Amino acid sequence: MEGLNRSRVSEFVLLGLTDSPELQIFLFVSLSIFYLMTMFGNCLILLTVLSSSQLHSPMFFLLSNLSLIDMCLSSFATPKLIMDLFAHDKTISFEGCISQIFLLHLFTGTEIILLISMSFDRYIAICKPLHYSTIMSQGVCIGLVAISWSVGLLHTMSQLVFVLYLPFCGPNVIDSFFCDLPLVIQLACIDTYVLGIFMISTSGVIALISFLLLVTSYIVVLVTVRNHSSRGSSKALSTCTAHFIVVLMFFGPCIFIYVWPFTNFLVDKILSVFYTVFTPFLNPLIYTLRNQEMKAAMKKKVSNQYFSLGKATQPYPAQ
Repeated sequence: MEGLNRSRVSEFVLLGLTDSPELQIFLFVSLSIFYLMTMFGNCLILLTVLSSSQLHSPMFFLLSNLSLIDMCLSSFATPKLIMDLFAHDKTISFEGCISQIFLLHLFTGTEIILLISMSFDRYIAICKPLHYSTIMSQGVCIGLVAISWSVGLLHTMSQLVFVLYLPFCGPNVIDSFFCDLPLVIQLACIDTYVLGIFMISTSGVIALISFLLLVTSYIVVLVTVRNHSSRGSSKALSTCTAHFIVVLMFFGPCIFIYVWPFTNFLVDKILSVFYTVFTPFLNPLIYTLRNQEMKAAMKKKVSNQYFSLGKATQPYPAQ
């Protein structure tokens, strides 16, 4: 990597979220709790789907992959953010900075395609129920997940191929808690206007178009079921509402940050925390609290574990 980028800057300084000692303590406690609960909640979804035969369906297969991506998205920057709250020098190496950009765009790009796959699954399930098992076969589901990761990888490589060759010879201060592409390319010693336009076209516009496509698909689903029974319409509305909340929480901050890449607002930091910390935390709550099958499977799994533990701790009868 050093051969690709012959710059005098070997590390970047992250300004973090705040310099207030009181806020740092509050953020340390709250972010640590959110991160641990995010990992626990998403791990619980993964284990529940894998161990419950009634959840071996396309929707829950895609949901378990969403939980995996959320765990990755929450882990690429949050642990360092928590440790840096009390660090005197909030620095990150050039290689570490590039790695954060790579992982961020890999996971976000993958999640965009996976959310589109989940909306397609709901469309087939509600609008073409008789053909659902044929269309959403196991091979198709695996293919959708593979395509999601492939698109995410291609997207992040397209972002890094230009950044690696940029000369960083002067300022190295990043006004954020992790390395984000719009902030890093502003530190280059050349005019980055053309690169900014490319970034908008590949990140901001793609996110905006994907968001509009997802909204349109959910509208089509709701229009399709509006004349069905009230029970079916209510279930479809509940499902689409849960999915739409996830889509809005994920795409909203991304669209705002990447459509205006060269403007630094205080709200950018808040939105960055939102889609790297809070969205991965809220996804398990939204899907589990609004899904009866998932809640029932989790209760059964917890009950079985408690029953097994109780039997294991009972003394053996006297001989």
